[in-house]
Amino acid sequence: MSDRTILVTGATDGIGKATAYALAEKGAHLLVHGRNQQKCEALALNLNKKYPASRVGYFVSDFSSFQSVKVMSEQIISEVDALHVLINNAGNFYRRRTLSEDSFELTFAVNHLAPFLLTLNLLDLLKASAPARIVNVSSTAHKSARADDLSDLMGERGYDPFSAYSLSKLANVFFTQSLADRLDPAKVTANSLHPGVVDTKLLRNSYNMRGISIEEGARTSVYLAVSPEITGTSGKYYQNETEGRASSVARDRDLQEELWRQSMDMVRPYLIN
Repeated sequence: MSDRTILVTGATDGIGKATAYALAEKGAHLLVHGRNQQKCEALALNLNKKYPASRVGYFVSDFSSFQSVKVMSEQIISEVDALHVLINNAGNFYRRRTLSEDSFELTFAVNHLAPFLLTLNLLDLLKASAPARIVNVSSTAHKSARADDLSDLMGERGYDPFSAYSLSKLANVFFTQSLADRLDPAKVTANSLHPGVVDTKLLRNSYNMRGISIEEGARTSVYLAVSPEITGTSGKYYQNETEGRASSVARDRDLQEELWRQSMDMVRPYLIN
């Protein structure tokens, strides 16, 4: 694993942090992302002390800002020679409708549009590092989203935080499938996953419940990042380290392509390529 470079977004807390520790333990060259400089520095310091072979670096970006995502993308491209795995883990849950810096509903912006933009900006680097993998952390919550939710991506007709979260997780699956259709699986694969109902701050703050440990929640992300068993496998949805089945809405090709088109229109000014 020492010859593999892996970027984990949202790595300073919860599942992302557990994913970072698991991958560092395997000896991968690790890049971690967070929105807080101090937390990123502390995480990288702790990981480097515990797993010095992993050579952990970090990048800071606020995913509520497309400009911030673009700047981070440019930093990675200029500073990193190769990127073999991108794990889009960062996400959040917002109880009240709020707009991002770019005037998009914040849940949709942070959970879908930011990783969409980051991935497209890093795609040439991933292709140049082939074989490479893209891992998108979705949720079984995507199954609660309906097709007509896509007609109100910004929650303007009435905001419900659970519906907004479910829609953003559906968007993660859509993006994964559309991306897989556009990539040569021998070079770059894209898969999504449900990590389980994990005992994270997001779960406690949003659903007021507890779940499995973050270490258990990180297992499928780690599996999709490094397992030789899924080499060349792309466009699939996983849970418990096993291929699962996304909702019927999530498998609708026309809806996938429509969301891709709309997402491209939203992020286009910040695309590097």
